[in-house]
Amino acid sequence: MNPRVLRAAGPAILVVVAIAAVVAGLLIGGGAAPRFTSDPGAVVRWGLPVAKLLVNLSAATMVGSLVLALFALRSGEREFDVALDTASVGAAVFTVSAGAVGFLTFLSALGAQFSLGSEFGAQLGQFLVGTELGRAWLLTTVLAAIVTVLAFAIRSWTPTLLTAALALVSLVPMATQGHSGDLANHTATVMALTLHVIGAAVWLGGLVMLVIVRPAVDAARLGPLLLRYSSLALVAFVVVAVSGYARTLTSIGRWDELLTPYGAILIAKIVALLVMGGLGALYRRRLIARASDGRGPFWGLVALELAFMGIASGAAAALARTAPPSGEATVPQTTPAEILTEAPLPSELTIERWFTAWDVDLLWVFVAAFGIFFYLAGVRRLRRRGDRWPVYRTVLWVLGMLLLVWVTCGPLTAYGDYLFSMHMLGHMLLSMAIPLLLVPGAPVTLAARAIRKREDGTRGGREWILWAVHTPFARVITHPIVAAGIFIGSLWAFYYTDLFRWSLYDHLGHEWMIVHFLLSGYLFVMSLIGIDPVPYRLPYAGRLVTLIVTMAMHAFFGISIMSQSGLMVAEWFGAMGRTWGATPLEDQYAGGGVAWSIGEIPTLITAVVVAIQWSRSDERLQRRADRQADRTGDAELEEYNARLARLAERDAKRGL
Repeated sequence: MNPRVLRAAGPAILVVVAIAAVVAGLLIGGGAAPRFTSDPGAVVRWGLPVAKLLVNLSAATMVGSLVLALFALRSGEREFDVALDTASVGAAVFTVSAGAVGFLTFLSALGAQFSLGSEFGAQLGQFLVGTELGRAWLLTTVLAAIVTVLAFAIRSWTPTLLTAALALVSLVPMATQGHSGDLANHTATVMALTLHVIGAAVWLGGLVMLVIVRPAVDAARLGPLLLRYSSLALVAFVVVAVSGYARTLTSIGRWDELLTPYGAILIAKIVALLVMGGLGALYRRRLIARASDGRGPFWGLVALELAFMGIASGAAAALARTAPPSGEATVPQTTPAEILTEAPLPSELTIERWFTAWDVDLLWVFVAAFGIFFYLAGVRRLRRRGDRWPVYRTVLWVLGMLLLVWVTCGPLTAYGDYLFSMHMLGHMLLSMAIPLLLVPGAPVTLAARAIRKREDGTRGGREWILWAVHTPFARVITHPIVAAGIFIGSLWAFYYTDLFRWSLYDHLGHEWMIVHFLLSGYLFVMSLIGIDPVPYRLPYAGRLVTLIVTMAMHAFFGISIMSQSGLMVAEWFGAMGRTWGATPLEDQYAGGGVAWSIGEIPTLITAVVVAIQWSRSDERLQRRADRQADRTGDAELEEYNARLARLAERDAKRGL
């Protein structure tokens, strides 16, 4: 298929097939069937899923265009402008369709009848600002509108990066919708759905953008562009497949539930995704070399993939309106723990539970898995070209990533909502132990050496990483004094403000907490013992002084918690209804002891490493001086001795 024809036909194929799929899914699953009571009418019942489909497609176009522009196109060229214009159009459709979904959701949820009266407007306003569902769609609409304006106005790298970040954020409220809140392990379901939505947006939107931007790209650059999209699509496919599987586990509890209407629609979506992944894996790389002439089987494959993407998108929109099979997945929230955490109270923490208790956070599983994979791939590339990379760096990096998974998905997370001491232990490992393993891995140095430098004016992984570490913001936060201030100040600011409460009540706050403490610890450790280059490091004596001050402040923080006479976030830790373990106040005292004692162990290890580096630095300076003396025949020493002799002779003549 000619790419110019596909540029017009491709989006049409996607939309037509998607609408057909959502209609079929609604008929099969009964998602648009009339209600027995408070039926909002056929327009709402059929219009709402179609509007959600448009939300998904337009959001994908917005995100995919921005991501592909940042990763594969050249700023200042027509191709870059086409990508941003496409993102702006996608964001505009996203704004309108999200607003329509919010309005139709109001009519569907309350069974209200549309009118122009003030009472109807007041009810709509109360829904949009007074309910979680309404606020989610209101926020989505506002964010999409902002992205629309920004994508239209900007044309350079950094603003595009910030706009892309905002576009990704605008997808998060959508992930809180659907049936997730009625299922067991609500937070795991929401995270899986969030990753699924983002991965699908990058995959689908990137393909749409590829079709639209093709006529603006020179034939010589088409091959690299397709390869770069293929890399993005491969990562997105892995995210979509794994997160989709995790999401399915919360809605399908038994194999026989696949025989239900919900299961039939789900199977159609899975088959479409697998076919798309198979097409990409088996054919795209083989046919890329033949795609630059504008004809051939490659662009026909793209049209076929767009059709299957339409099936998957339509099925996803239909699933959002179809009730999942009722079974063991539903949780009656009757106990205090279930009401607070949306999960049952775990059994008593025993030695066995330290090895068997898991509360998987898919985000950090992906972070660790991709972190290990790309790190090992970089090491392999260095060794294949004959470069050396110390084994200990690889071992420490892998151990750090595995520890990250254990902390964020293991017993510390499983019991962190119920025991303050477990929460504090996880905090100490995130901010001190894990960075102590990751920093010696020198990921920035490895990336700079292993990732191929681009010569065509685009920015890849190497260019973006080096840009990030050389920004003025990076220079500020990597300064040793600033990094130490963030590291210590975060302890007090987090636990003695409502940030701690936010991290308990809101899963987004929990994820922010993990990111913040991991990064603050990483910056602090890197400023002291890092191998990756930073603009400024203190002398070794200054580093030891900084560590001593940090240890003192850290110990004082732990003692301050141990001295608390009242319970921190009492309505949370004091209301769980635990019948096992220490009392909440005793457990809080133990948590302060963790911060005071166990938290100091990584600091002492860091001090030892600084001392060793100081000693080796002196040895290197001495060896350098010895080599200089060998090259000059101790000329400097002889000149120094001669000067002393002349001074002594002068003093002797003066009679001193």
